[in-house]
Amino acid sequence: MIRAEQNSRSSMQMTAALSHGPHSPFTLDTVEIDEPRADEILVRIVATGLCHTDLFTKSVLPERLGPCVFGHEGAGVVEAVGSAIDKVVPGDHVLLSYRSCGACRQCLSGHRAYCESSHALNSSGARTDGSTPIRRDGTPLRSAFFGQSSFAEYVIASADNTVVVDPAVDLTVAAPLGCGFQTGAGAVLNLLRPEPDSTFAVFGAGSVGLAALLAARAAGVSTLVAVDPVAQRRALAEEFGAVTVDPTTEDAVEAVRAATDGGSTHSLDTTGIGSVINQAVTSLRARGTLAVVGLGASTVEVNMADIMLSGKTIRGCIEGESEVSTFIPELVELFTGGRFPIDRLVTRYAFSDINKAVEDQASGRVVKPVLVW
Repeated sequence: MIRAEQNSRSSMQMTAALSHGPHSPFTLDTVEIDEPRADEILVRIVATGLCHTDLFTKSVLPERLGPCVFGHEGAGVVEAVGSAIDKVVPGDHVLLSYRSCGACRQCLSGHRAYCESSHALNSSGARTDGSTPIRRDGTPLRSAFFGQSSFAEYVIASADNTVVVDPAVDLTVAAPLGCGFQTGAGAVLNLLRPEPDSTFAVFGAGSVGLAALLAARAAGVSTLVAVDPVAQRRALAEEFGAVTVDPTTEDAVEAVRAATDGGSTHSLDTTGIGSVINQAVTSLRARGTLAVVGLGASTVEVNMADIMLSGKTIRGCIEGESEVSTFIPELVELFTGGRFPIDRLVTRYAFSDINKAVEDQASGRVVKPVLVW
């Protein structure tokens, strides 16, 4: 629950993109943001990626809940830290990701993406005490999205979702490592873990799918397949070494089987579409594994006899099953070393053009919009 009353802590003004419900565009408005509390970090945002999760959440929160500040792929420079923060200092360049408590069974077993407090920390619209770091004319705004709400000039972040990077790293390219690129790459490197002699197919070659494709290539997998109806995305996947399939003109199952000598050993669905997930399962070879990362269909029809008799596995996966403090630096190293060319996926937009970025992403004209201040 969002607390109506706020404490009297000092704050400063900034510009943020406000969501007003499913059917309205984002608007830029002047809002107030708190100074960091003892366990918080104030970050000036340089860039933030536009992720499907932002738009999905916008589509399901009704207008009656009031304006919200989304954004969860922030990158920027630390402006101030609270008294309890000891591993981040003003001036540090940082990438922001999801929050986790660090104390529950999932966190302690190394699976922070499945933190038992994830909803409260990432999607409740407030801090855990019910207060919000962002207000407009003194009225609380739903914010603290993924512990950041980075569709804004500044954010309040925490030690558990802040990763320091080399100042030489281009933040306008690296920002999506906080979620989208991390989700695709992590599903491959942390969950599926293909070997060089594996075969990998991705269904949906948007930013998550292409990041997964690049990660599989970096892992040495030589047989790569990308299934997507958008010609521009298929062309990019081909440049990355993949065989491509247009599901609007080809039988996707047969095409994947043909390209992988009988079926993929590892596949990833990024679409969340029931019929596509079915194709991905069917096109696996015996004992193959499908990871699903897309929000969408709540129910999917699959052939259970095929799954049982062929020993196939379907696994859900969020945030690439990553430990952000170690995995994001690994991805940064792959990028700076030339083995993970995510710069090929990014199109930059002025922050004021956020609605144009939304349109271009939805139409398939761009793969990954990044908003730049």
